[in-house]
Amino acid sequence: MASIEKSGSFTLGDRKVHRLGYGAMQLAGPGVFGPARDHDGALAVLRAAVEAGVNHIDTSDFYGPHVTNKLIREALAPYPDNLVIVTKIGARRSDKGDWLPAFSAEALTSAVHDNLRNLGLEQIDVVNLRAMFDPHKPAEGSIAEPLEALAKLQQQGLVRHIGLSHVTPTQIAEGRKICPIVCVQNLYNLANRNDDALIDDLAKDGIAYVPYFPLGGFSPLQSSILSDVAKELNVTPMQLALAWLLQRSPNILLIPGTSSVAHLHENLAVAEMKLSSEVMAKLEGIAG
Repeated sequence: MASIEKSGSFTLGDRKVHRLGYGAMQLAGPGVFGPARDHDGALAVLRAAVEAGVNHIDTSDFYGPHVTNKLIREALAPYPDNLVIVTKIGARRSDKGDWLPAFSAEALTSAVHDNLRNLGLEQIDVVNLRAMFDPHKPAEGSIAEPLEALAKLQQQGLVRHIGLSHVTPTQIAEGRKICPIVCVQNLYNLANRNDDALIDDLAKDGIAYVPYFPLGGFSPLQSSILSDVAKELNVTPMQLALAWLLQRSPNILLIPGTSSVAHLHENLAVAEMKLSSEVMAKLEGIAG
């Protein structure tokens, strides 16, 4: 089994976490809606992740909804002392599974309490506020009012740290005037690199950057360059894409998701990979 310690660590809030974590989204049903396809298999994946050394799990109560948090609690509670659980709020699901904004103070307060109850926690390590002005891409709009509501919950002791998700640099700057921001979670991968400058700026300030859809999401990365280089290195294209992210910047924390124990270990094995400057340069060309 790979040693994920070789991936390095980074500070998330006031906690050190391994840079290879786990995202729980895929444990919910198709379209991240409804119950797990394989309940016992989902529990096994979560337990295998922690046994392998993962100490950063990303989730949300709108996955399912209420599915992944309950699975995490069933699989892992009482939680290891070093485990950091990160959730996100700011959205809700319709009866048909649509993703809808839920930005009012009342909705955000309810969401935090739902997460606490379903995870079985008295305080959540990190809560990311997801901006939902446009569900498909970050879009400008003030986040002051919802962030101030979340900051009040932090002051009450229900939330330890606050992050932002699906946001623009302008919104991050606005947010940092309201409360400390410990992480930013945006879409980023080899083929989608709009946040290149942002990642470097956050790194200078010690703020973690957590790419969601690191492997392309619902449409996995497709690239002849990626496939060819992976074949040369005798790894999978997805392992190579994760390894590139690990070497891209020290503040990047990865949360690849899977519902398979075998795939989990395949993802974690990238901790052992070290890419040459020539390989990194080849992969840089994918986004161009």
